[in-house]
Amino acid sequence: MDTSFNTTKEFAEALDKADVLYHVRDRFYIQPNEIYMDGNSLGLASKDAEASLLNALEDWKKEGIKIWNIEDSKYYHYSKHIASNMAPLIGASPEEVVVVGSTTSNIHQAISTFYEPTKDKYKILVDDLNFPTDRYAVDSQVRLKGLDPDDAVKVVKSSDGVFIDEDAIIEAMTDDVALILLPTVLYRSAQVLDWLVGWLVGWLVGWLVGWDLCHAIGAIEMDLTQIDADFAVWCTYKYLSGGPGSTAGLYINKKHFNRSPGTTGWFGNKDETQFQLNHTFEHQRDASGWQVGTPNILSMAPLEGVLNIFNEVDMHAIRTKSLHITSYLMYLIDEKLTDYGYSIGNLRDDFKRGGHICLVHDEAYRISLALKDKGVIPDFREPNVIRLAPIALYTSYEEVYKVVEILEEIAQDHLYEQYSTKRGLVV
Repeated sequence: MDTSFNTTKEFAEALDKADVLYHVRDRFYIQPNEIYMDGNSLGLASKDAEASLLNALEDWKKEGIKIWNIEDSKYYHYSKHIASNMAPLIGASPEEVVVVGSTTSNIHQAISTFYEPTKDKYKILVDDLNFPTDRYAVDSQVRLKGLDPDDAVKVVKSSDGVFIDEDAIIEAMTDDVALILLPTVLYRSAQVLDWLVGWLVGWLVGWLVGWDLCHAIGAIEMDLTQIDADFAVWCTYKYLSGGPGSTAGLYINKKHFNRSPGTTGWFGNKDETQFQLNHTFEHQRDASGWQVGTPNILSMAPLEGVLNIFNEVDMHAIRTKSLHITSYLMYLIDEKLTDYGYSIGNLRDDFKRGGHICLVHDEAYRISLALKDKGVIPDFREPNVIRLAPIALYTSYEEVYKVVEILEEIAQDHLYEQYSTKRGLVV
């Protein structure tokens, strides 16, 4: 990958002309006079997602209750239908993927399925930098077992509050640990964990290991089959651009299909007996057996469309551009912004960096507000991080160039001083 960059606008334009993914921009709704850099919180709407959503809505309008039986019962088995296109993104078999719930509800489902504490082996190993919802769910599940999270939840502390030391995780894998839940990409610093190390130790000793893929799926290449993950959870509204609150994903390794779900519901029952409405649950022996209620068709439909883009383009091409365009952004930051108090807070190695750049500044919050008024949409994370996510499918190199120019102007002219430090509801 050629990273011989320069700081001219003409160079950015040349990079766009050479970009094999540039044409994909036309399939997304890019707003005039706006540069969207917030794809790691909510990806832009695509025309493909809109088409599949409107198609589902039209089917509902026309068919009513008959919608469940049209197109070979496509909507009744909608999770399986979408899973067939989602599974290649994580290196899984379609029968190991279910599109269901939210990230948090899926963590609850997974922990309640796999967490079987004994007197000597009862702890859940987590880190202190993962997104808070993971910890909330873990603590809740521990309490439901009658245990105290202060004792049963083992937390690997970050030494600097920014990155996780994989060696510290391995050191914490003691005999009293029953289950491990770790992030794949840290939401704040974009660090990619070396999950192969965690898998090796877990496999040798026999721990159950699960992964939060929220900031990884659609951004980096993954192979859950290769690492023999036990389970994984993810949302679909970030890099996957499935829409606000779009239905999440859950991976269950096929070696666990004989386990009973921790929380059961009628949509996890076998197809053959589901409408017999028996009061005895008969588990469908694949990931779809971890469904609980009726699928949320209109929250799933956009995924059907946008996943067509991902599978047409291929994750390798997406990751290649993502690494290149984030390298270009870091280069421009180094060359043009460091004199104004900006610094890069993510790891720079390709294999250690996710899909976004962690831009650090003492006035990060007020700068993020100024950016929005200048037509740039980033997001802010406490205490001093502006997350910039140049999305491979729709962000151009010229847009990255313009963002850096605007960041320079805001700092140089102290434009951020016009804004309050009071936090908004959504930042």
